[in-house]
Amino acid sequence: MNVSTFLHFAKFGIKSILLRKKEPILGTIILTDKCNLHCKHCSVNNITAVIHPYKQVRQEMQQLYDMGVRILFFCGGETFLWRDGEKGLRDLVVEAKTMGFLIVNTVTNGTFPLDLPEADLILLSLDGDRERHNLIRGDTYDTILENITHATSDNICFYMAINQLNKEVIPHVCRLARDTKNVRAVSFNFHTPYPDTRPLALTKEDKRRCCAAITQMMDEGCPVFNLKAAFPYLIENSFPTPCHQCVVLEDGKLSTCGRCIDVPGLCAECGYFFVAEYTLLFRGNVKIILEMLKTYLKYI
Repeated sequence: MNVSTFLHFAKFGIKSILLRKKEPILGTIILTDKCNLHCKHCSVNNITAVIHPYKQVRQEMQQLYDMGVRILFFCGGETFLWRDGEKGLRDLVVEAKTMGFLIVNTVTNGTFPLDLPEADLILLSLDGDRERHNLIRGDTYDTILENITHATSDNICFYMAINQLNKEVIPHVCRLARDTKNVRAVSFNFHTPYPDTRPLALTKEDKRRCCAAITQMMDEGCPVFNLKAAFPYLIENSFPTPCHQCVVLEDGKLSTCGRCIDVPGLCAECGYFFVAEYTLLFRGNVKIILEMLKTYLKYI
């Protein structure tokens, strides 16, 4: 992260904390809900299978930029399925950078070639060792690791959603992130239980054990892109929701925090680590502020 980017975010954070502002800084554009996989824990794939056109996506990028968003995520569905004529995902990332977004990330399932050096981070879903990952996502584990080996940049961050099927293999993913070329870190979430995936939800004791396992991996030197100071709040689901500094645009609809905000009662069971981290940050939690500074400067 360069100095000007750091100073912009520092200024935004100070203003948000001192003046209790609720302006967004992080925005997500859903390019499509079309996906080549049907993962057991996912409730938002292939509902319409529409790939939104470039003109619409470009307008949404401008809308977010005008709102003050400077951290942009492209999400799906599967983002690498997005195309409009000659334009693909890489063109969107380059254009977002040209527009002035300071950090541009994308989320992918990793089953497509990873040629996206312009992205600050490629958040790649890996949900355990070969057995557990393939149980959740189908026979894709070896394909993903092969694509990582041939990636054109070292901007990959594993993105693991912890649930009842994979809660025991956190150490595997942490060590794999540490030992795999082109992988910078691993970022975790707890499963957020949409009604159709409630059996995968973790208990409070499950979350406690998972946070202990992640902490142990951090202590071993594994690169984890999460904040230990937020773990107690994640275990208890005691962090404030929704996160007003984060917004999502999907097919013209703007949502505060995420798509799940429309599901009654789901905010109270939120498992997104970044929501806990950001809401605590902008409430002025000193431990979170200091740890986020250290972590973000290390991995972005």
